[in-house]
Amino acid sequence: MNLLSDTQYSSPSIINRILLALYDKRGYEIELIERVNIGNLFDGNYIRTMKITSKIILMTCIVIVSAGSVVLGQESTVQKNTTMENSPDLLENVLDLMEQRYSTPGFSASFKQKSTLTAMDITDTASGTIIVKRPGMMRWEYHTPDRQIIITDGEQLWIYRPDEYQVMVGKAPAFFKDGKGAGFLSDMRMLRKKFTISWAEAKLANDENYHLKLLPVDERLELKTIYLAVDPQTYVIKNIVTYNTYDDKTQIWLTDYDFQINPDDAAFRFIIPEGIDVLELE
Repeated sequence: MNLLSDTQYSSPSIINRILLALYDKRGYEIELIERVNIGNLFDGNYIRTMKITSKIILMTCIVIVSAGSVVLGQESTVQKNTTMENSPDLLENVLDLMEQRYSTPGFSASFKQKSTLTAMDITDTASGTIIVKRPGMMRWEYHTPDRQIIITDGEQLWIYRPDEYQVMVGKAPAFFKDGKGAGFLSDMRMLRKKFTISWAEAKLANDENYHLKLLPVDERLELKTIYLAVDPQTYVIKNIVTYNTYDDKTQIWLTDYDFQINPDDAAFRFIIPEGIDVLELE
């Protein structure tokens, strides 16, 4: 079954309802058809597909709800930290220590997520757990508000929604290549290879974290900018803020890290149960 085939849905189709909503708001009905795809997880596009294939899934881009009022990447009145901006050696040291921290066979963590689809002025939130094994293997389990599991073994991708008896299947590189979809979490060395890294323009008020700005080397990606908040004591990533070329925003907060695990490869493969609808991702 093709994921974007409108004929798979009863009339009026979910796609048509979304198109009408966009047309009434800003006349984006044609643009939506061009942009709706499961690609670029965690950069804002996943929310579009979720809304078209079923009800709004708060799991959209692996973004987390922020407790503060200031968001990484936004304009701020906080004075820039000129010492950090002029410290390339410190930046390289931070990156070295991040790579060391994530050099274990794998890790688990809890996450909270917040995803905003700018064109429709829609924001969704979700939470769950993540398990990662180097290199390239990830398992995102959404516990609230709806159950959903994203699994990749580095080659294949499965997005399973048990409550809807549905799984979407595709090729992992199309969605996680070059750091898309927070793919760098499964290989921190990817940061220096695939991004131009600098200190973020401004620090958060009363925030001692290191704040990094990542620009993709490949400008053809729909991914525009990533901001990372890094703990200065443990060098774990505490917060990820991603913007795509449509200014959709995804935020992820990671907590409760456990680096003392070596996950079994079986956790990153999915056997499709009988009776489950299978949708192919383009």
